[in-house]
Amino acid sequence: MAEAPRIVLSGLARRFVQDQLLEEAVARDAHSQATKNGIPLITFLVQNKLADAKALAQSAASEFGVPVLDLSSMQLDNLPEKAVDEKLIRKHSVLPLYKRGNRLFVAMSDPTNISALDEVKFATGLSVEAVLVEDNKLREAIEKYLNTLEQPLGDMDDGDLADIDIESGDEDKNDSASTTPEQDDAPIVKYINKMLLDAIRTGASDIHFEPYEKTYRVRYRTDGILHEVSKPSIKLAPRLAARLKVMAQLDISERRIPQDGRIKMKLSKTKAIDFRVNTLPTLWGEKIVLRILDPSSAKLGIDVLGYEEDQKELYLKALAQPQGMILVTGPTGSGKTVSLYTGLNILNTPERNISTAEDPVEINLEGINQVNVNPKVGLDFSAALRSFLRQDPDVVMVGEIRDLDTASIAIKAAQTGHLVLSTLHTNSAPETLTRLRNMGVPSFNIATSVSLIIAQRLARRLCSCKQPHDVPKEVLLEEGFTEEQIATGFTLYKPVGCDKCKGGYKGRVGVYEVVRITPKMAQLIMSDATSIELAQAAQEEGFNNLRQSALLKAIQGVTSLEEVNRVTKD
Repeated sequence: MAEAPRIVLSGLARRFVQDQLLEEAVARDAHSQATKNGIPLITFLVQNKLADAKALAQSAASEFGVPVLDLSSMQLDNLPEKAVDEKLIRKHSVLPLYKRGNRLFVAMSDPTNISALDEVKFATGLSVEAVLVEDNKLREAIEKYLNTLEQPLGDMDDGDLADIDIESGDEDKNDSASTTPEQDDAPIVKYINKMLLDAIRTGASDIHFEPYEKTYRVRYRTDGILHEVSKPSIKLAPRLAARLKVMAQLDISERRIPQDGRIKMKLSKTKAIDFRVNTLPTLWGEKIVLRILDPSSAKLGIDVLGYEEDQKELYLKALAQPQGMILVTGPTGSGKTVSLYTGLNILNTPERNISTAEDPVEINLEGINQVNVNPKVGLDFSAALRSFLRQDPDVVMVGEIRDLDTASIAIKAAQTGHLVLSTLHTNSAPETLTRLRNMGVPSFNIATSVSLIIAQRLARRLCSCKQPHDVPKEVLLEEGFTEEQIATGFTLYKPVGCDKCKGGYKGRVGVYEVVRITPKMAQLIMSDATSIELAQAAQEEGFNNLRQSALLKAIQGVTSLEEVNRVTKD
């Protein structure tokens, strides 16, 4: 049997072996595989992690006598637009960097690709010079560069876009905006629809449209973390803002003050998603943020929210009481609304009269009387509450207790046979009690009305690609794990990352501090105890604080120690 012809190394392959970047056998195999797959040798080596991209670029530069440029030091927003056709950029992996007279400088990672330079020269009519760059940085830069071009907006094709029906969520808004010419701007309409659809598909909670001096970017908040997803041309900023304002039926001629609106996207006959829209005049144009409101999130059920068994029992028992006050506390975006609506969904039966006052109503639920507060016309939380109490309610939900007037009426309602649910912005359950006292609510009223406080945060869930993480015992003790927990034994996990997740995390889980007001704590409240004393009493009563609950999630393998430290503090 004839022996296979031996590949004679030449050019770059030989240079890489001489510079000790590759073993000769590896170089031969890589050369063969790259030729077989029809891709440049450097690209094959970088993609298969056979050699360092920077070292390869420097070696190739020495071989061919061309300069090396670090692409990460360049402002990609200042690259010449449409200097080279997109097809040529993708075909040859070249990137136009800048023009000097009739000379065009292009970045490339494969200096042997002379035909690329010839094709670019023929297409542009310019003299073309190559600048060598690292292959991985080049491919990343090409994607970012192409995303900034205006042309792709009109080229998008998505079968779902044709079935979408978009209408304003605020029927009392003026309809004059709906006749503006921006509605016929097909590429912009398609682009916005695609951004909204993609946000829903990826499970984003917010979409940020942000103009800057020379750039424009779109970011999604997914699992609590913002990610840049698109960089359209800054020239499109006014048209993007106008289209979003038309969809929300806002005044497109008013760019000096913030505006609030709502968009309803009907995905099918049975599925609709609401977007809460807010515009903000910034230095370089209007920043527009859309909060995605999915009514189905309130119907997930209490079992999937992340409560520990004892915490779930405390919440369900408080909901079963005919009167009292349940307070949910935490920062914006910590899932308070979903916790409240999960409770309301449990209470939502034909026998109960339930009324809510919110600013604004985020989730629509059949069978619940929901009121959007409107301070401009005198309908604030306290006015809505007074009206509720004249309509024979069983359950009342107040979006947020912001002042003494609202707090006083809510507490009186809780003392007179009504179940009241509301939110406050504090960091922990004990601080909620002192916050009410600082508002001016008498200690006796707090002790006799508040029955349960839930403080919460949202932590990212580890994806199934997670791996065990060894942590020394001394570190575990410092982090807050007990000697008993360490002795029992558990495995901590760290994020890895795969094509099904973002950075090793997928979805979020609630971390809770659920505190029932016991007789001992009621006595402390009436004696004007500090939040520190109340926190100590809660610990003695056996209620885990946020940190302890988060560490339990790490022990269960639900989240990582790194994520625990991100969302909680001692």
